[in-house]
Amino acid sequence: MIEFFRRFPERFYTAFIQDDRWRYMVEGLGNTLLVTFLSLLIGVALGIVVALIRASWDKNGEQMRPGPGRFFLRLANGICKVYLTVIRGTPVVVQLIIVFFVIFVNQSKLTAGVLTFGINSGAYVAEIIRAGIMSIDPGQNEAGRSLGFGYVSTMRFIILPQAFKNVLPALANEFIVLLKETSVLGFVGYTDLNRASQIIVSRTYYALIPYFAIAIIYLLMVIFFTYLVGKLEKRLRVSDAHAQGGEKKIGLRLTAEPMRGPTAVIVEVDDENR
Repeated sequence: MIEFFRRFPERFYTAFIQDDRWRYMVEGLGNTLLVTFLSLLIGVALGIVVALIRASWDKNGEQMRPGPGRFFLRLANGICKVYLTVIRGTPVVVQLIIVFFVIFVNQSKLTAGVLTFGINSGAYVAEIIRAGIMSIDPGQNEAGRSLGFGYVSTMRFIILPQAFKNVLPALANEFIVLLKETSVLGFVGYTDLNRASQIIVSRTYYALIPYFAIAIIYLLMVIFFTYLVGKLEKRLRVSDAHAQGGEKKIGLRLTAEPMRGPTAVIVEVDDENR
């Protein structure tokens, strides 16, 4: 142990300062964040589509009349179920290898990585969003229909905003999980943090400091994003408390005033909290 601390400055210099090897870590960090953000965008977009199909079938499939609409919705729901089963049932590193070495042969490593992690994340995001949609009270959908909204408008303006608010912390946690999962990008030779540390080890033949360095970097990023998720959850709790506790008491007073033609009924609203 004493020998380790005695030689630590020298080995730290060799690992990061000599020949500007710290640049590998900076490049790997940037690539890791880039793949994570792009993959999350694809995952959220794909997850919304899958969640809407699954939730639409769960809520309305049995009540729909036989016809092309019911047939195609049932078919789409079946495809989505197969997608969820396959993606969630196989390791992401296997999916990455298949995408890069079988489907996108000799293509961009970034493209293969983003598509792989985007499709993988989409399966988990879909179930998160579907759970959020199913948690909304059915009366919300009925209220939208009573206001004259169609099914699509009701989902867009009433159901989805409430569902997203409910699952936003879970989506933020999915980003943290995705951030750590990208550490397998080195299997296809893409320079992420893990690959950067491997390059440094191959140059210095000393593994302890580079690997501990990426462990600390990942830990700091996770702590930072977890802190942001905690702040987000706190803001949502405060928002819900204000919405529930700050309901306005509204009184209606009807008066009739003469006007040209029939008598008009004027509704005056007294807002006690204004």
